[in-house]
Amino acid sequence: MSASLFNLQREHLAHLQQAYADLLTSHSLDSLAIYSGHASAHFGDDQTPTFQTYGHFMHWVGMADIQHSWLVIQAGKRPQLYLYAPADFWHLPTRLPEEPWVTEFDIHLCSEKTTPTLTGRAAVIGDIEATTRLALDAQYQPEPLVRALDELRMLKTAYEIACLREANRLAIAGHQAAQAAFIGASAELDIQLAYLAASRQRESDVPYQNIIGLNDHAGVLHYQHYDLNSPTQRHSLLVDAGRRFRGYCADITRTYAGPDAPGIYRDLIDGIHHVKDTLVESVAPGVEFIALHEQMHRLLADILIANDLFQGSAEQAIDEGITRAFCPHGLGHSLGLQVHDVAGLRHPDGTPSPAPAQHPALRLTRTLRPGMVVTIEPGFYYIPMLLAPLRDKALPINWKVVDSLANCGGIRIEDNVVVTESGFKNLTP
Repeated sequence: MSASLFNLQREHLAHLQQAYADLLTSHSLDSLAIYSGHASAHFGDDQTPTFQTYGHFMHWVGMADIQHSWLVIQAGKRPQLYLYAPADFWHLPTRLPEEPWVTEFDIHLCSEKTTPTLTGRAAVIGDIEATTRLALDAQYQPEPLVRALDELRMLKTAYEIACLREANRLAIAGHQAAQAAFIGASAELDIQLAYLAASRQRESDVPYQNIIGLNDHAGVLHYQHYDLNSPTQRHSLLVDAGRRFRGYCADITRTYAGPDAPGIYRDLIDGIHHVKDTLVESVAPGVEFIALHEQMHRLLADILIANDLFQGSAEQAIDEGITRAFCPHGLGHSLGLQVHDVAGLRHPDGTPSPAPAQHPALRLTRTLRPGMVVTIEPGFYYIPMLLAPLRDKALPINWKVVDSLANCGGIRIEDNVVVTESGFKNLTP
């Protein structure tokens, strides 16, 4: 770890120590125990699915794979880390990195699974088994406290932003390798493997399952497979893939036209890049994210008209739901220790702030503030089930041009953006 990153992390931990002390006081608590979580075995098996450490635990300890461990926070005392590290010849035990930040904790290495002893008025949070809850004399998952901790994660410290920037740098190397593999006529699985190799991670470490979609698969928003064979024609590639650094996630999407794509598809990719850039440049403190989402739809309407996909007005394209049929997802979401980070659909006081009825897939409804990190990801897709209802209406849609895009699937361009005091900083150059 560089000295500068260590200093940022030390400041981050001091910030958490003070913020948690204030929250303990305001919620009349003497201590808070945070459980890291653990993976559960598949039915009838001793193998487990990929595990991710509980987010509020990771907020302190930037490791995404710690299990059966506890962190105890008390005002005025050093954080107590009870790290489960059994003697084991089947698996390599959990080890703390040889880095200066570990000196900020009192660390207890536990060879057996244990629960901490809590004194005074205590609370416990995390995915905890019922028997363990009963054994602890503490409030379990008090909702007002959890909402407040979620809100604390909404505004990132300088250390967190540095981690997100590094995650982006590593992910960008993967995206460059994926593009090169596509040019080399690779299959989806080969592109995925090229991405993993260049971004230096194994598949179980990715923050979400990478989306590698060739041709019409680019129109499946969360496409979940990797074809083993290359298609005979290459119209398009959509890569939505990330990387973690110290638990923090990059979430980047790029789309490329193949040699068999129609010219209009290449023009649309350029158009969506322009939409993304315009929206990124609109990010600033005090901006409503819902307003940015609505701006995306106005820009998409202009693209439909400019490319002769729609021969009416921009207002009609929006009012008739045409832009929503071509882009059914939200503009973006909060980003941090989780890809879709916490508190995106709540007000700062923790009360609900749901997505509007006309945009139900929107994952972020906040007013932007300095320190927030969000994704900006406009899209444009050929999705038959969403376009079918429009075919029955008397709308000035140029179906001949629209249907020429069927083999291309879709387009999505996504950057990760910090809200600064004066505007924005794009982490995805």
